[in-house]
Amino acid sequence: MKIISYNVNGIRAAIKKGFLDWLQQASPDVVCIQETKAQKEQLKAEDFEAAGYPYQYWFSAQKKGYSGVAIFCKKEPNHIEYGTGIEAMDFEGRNIRVDFDEVSVMSMYLPSGTNSDRLDFKFKYMDQIQEYVTNLKKEIPNLVVCGDYNICHEEIDIHNPKMKGVSGFLPEERTWIGEFINNGFIDSFRHLNKEPNQYSWWSYRANARANNKGWRLDYCMVSEPLKNNISRAYILSEAKHSDHCPVVVEFEF
Repeated sequence: MKIISYNVNGIRAAIKKGFLDWLQQASPDVVCIQETKAQKEQLKAEDFEAAGYPYQYWFSAQKKGYSGVAIFCKKEPNHIEYGTGIEAMDFEGRNIRVDFDEVSVMSMYLPSGTNSDRLDFKFKYMDQIQEYVTNLKKEIPNLVVCGDYNICHEEIDIHNPKMKGVSGFLPEERTWIGEFINNGFIDSFRHLNKEPNQYSWWSYRANARANNKGWRLDYCMVSEPLKNNISRAYILSEAKHSDHCPVVVEFEF
């Protein structure tokens, strides 16, 4: 089973850059999308069907053109969970989950902390999603939480580890993601890949992507019971439909 997570920074813009052709070639079983910036009715379902994804599930923000997550599947899931039931999180369309026999897959878009108000919102979200996922794992032990976490965990995950006071690499954020992992998850990419200079996001400024001055903000977090099922985990940095690139985890069941 192949799962891709991709912050597309606007699904309509990504489609104009060849996203659907790329998706058909990449051919994951499940693709988790973040930052759709669209409502379901603004897109053509048949375009995704033609790419091989008849099952399309959207959870958009109430504010149009903002945030939003989606999951596209080749096979019909047993169940789809829209949001978390926590209103403070759900109005921005940040979580959607599909359940299969072997595994449940969540697409999550954790807020960025661009200013003090948003940083406060981010910290509140981090607390709430940690509690939600901890409880969810009791019910669904085989869980994969894919998405844009908007946090670099370790110094190896950022091109300039001396960067201070910037959201995404704050000590409190790094501690939180470390605790998220310690509460029963595996960072699937780092589990299999120890090499530096592996990133999933680059600023549009200062030619950052060409110079590989990036951040690893996107993760496929895999619950501990699935550890022995992980067969591959990698980053598709050559895909250029967004300021992010896709991250992938593959399982053998």
